[in-house]
Amino acid sequence: MSSWLIWAAAGVVILAAGVGVALVPGLRARASDREAAWLTARAAIESATVSREACADQPDGAAEALARAEAIVAHGGGVRAARAAAEHARRADRLWRVAAGD
Repeated sequence: MSSWLIWAAAGVVILAAGVGVALVPGLRARASDREAAWLTARAAIESATVSREACADQPDGAAEALARAEAIVAHGGGVRAARAAAEHARRADRLWRVAAGD
């Protein structure tokens, strides 16, 4: 093998390592943010479900908001979808808590 081929291969390895060092932390952070957003959405849905069970009344829009949140979770998506699901669930939870007098 000639020396220029060795240098070219070394350059490719160094370039690949540099790209990996630059991209991996960002990809991990994005994955962590996405997981946290979905966990928050699921927790909000569970809270709204508990509030629904504790409330004798059915306030306008609460069931629809919870259904939207559950549909978004079933469909999946990114962080924006998870945040939208969490907001719908929180809205439903608030409506049921107000109706229950909490």
